[in-house]
Amino acid sequence: MTTPASTRLVIADDHPLFRDALRQAVSGVVASARIDEAGSFDDLTALLERDSDVDLILLDLTMPGISGFSGLIYLRAQYPAIPVVVVSASDDNGTIRRSLDFGASGFIPKRLGVETLRDAITKVMAGDVFIPPDTDLSSAADPDMTRLRDRLVTLTPQQVRVLMMLSEGLLNKQIAYELGVSEATIKAHVSAILQKLGVESRTQAVIAAAKISGGQWKQGTPTA
Repeated sequence: MTTPASTRLVIADDHPLFRDALRQAVSGVVASARIDEAGSFDDLTALLERDSDVDLILLDLTMPGISGFSGLIYLRAQYPAIPVVVVSASDDNGTIRRSLDFGASGFIPKRLGVETLRDAITKVMAGDVFIPPDTDLSSAADPDMTRLRDRLVTLTPQQVRVLMMLSEGLLNKQIAYELGVSEATIKAHVSAILQKLGVESRTQAVIAAAKISGGQWKQGTPTA
């Protein structure tokens, strides 16, 4: 079991001032915690590839390198044992519900003060799920969105990364270069993504991914 002296958290947010606020909140809960910071999703994945022995990730939904829920989907697929709490300025009921649907262990609005952040982190560190007290998650889910979400979570971590890059409009050869694999491997991933999402083209895959994020998932102009 993790002891306070060995607790390790990662704050993934591109705003230094907010990272500092989160660090203060975490330090108030576990004074001896090791706290790493990442200002982009690439920084976060590089950090986790070096050492994934992490007790909690505090993740901003819109940091550089991700958009919408792509980062959360990737982390839950690649590191299912690490709890991820979404910390976001977008705290409407739909965003909170989708964060939990995609496997977040809680949702902390950025509008909260440090004291409330501390209370939220205390609850999360105790293994509970934190959502804002004024949140209403009782509304019926959209069946089409639910089906699409269920398809997205079947993607492997690498397929999620490929879909993220497709959404940025990158070519197969560019994605292959970025991921250090062959173009044939990327073509195979794209084929698998289309099949799992039940679509016929790269453009349809990007549109489907954007739908689940309420338009937050970046949309480029995917080409072959």
